[in-house]
Amino acid sequence: MKEKELSPLARQLLGNNNHVKFYTQQEFDEALTIAKAEIMTVAIETTKRAIYIERQACAELVKGLADAEDEGEVATALNNAAEAILNRIPSQRQ
Repeated sequence: MKEKELSPLARQLLGNNNHVKFYTQQEFDEALTIAKAEIMTVAIETTKRAIYIERQACAELVKGLADAEDEGEVATALNNAAEAILNRIPSQRQ
């Protein structure tokens, strides 16, 4: 890709005395690629965290149902279900 130099008039209109830094298209594309990757990383981590928070809320709901039951098979099954919900992705559990 051939780089184009700005004309003196364009330089004068866009930035006097080097107040504005100019980038090549390649530099811009590289910076844009890095920015997109960073945005995707934050989006993925935020989504994972939101899913885990929802999973915790579901587990608490099931544990609440278990507490409402008398000690027995149903309470045990509900407690086991709550634990299974939390352990669905063990690496996320803190």
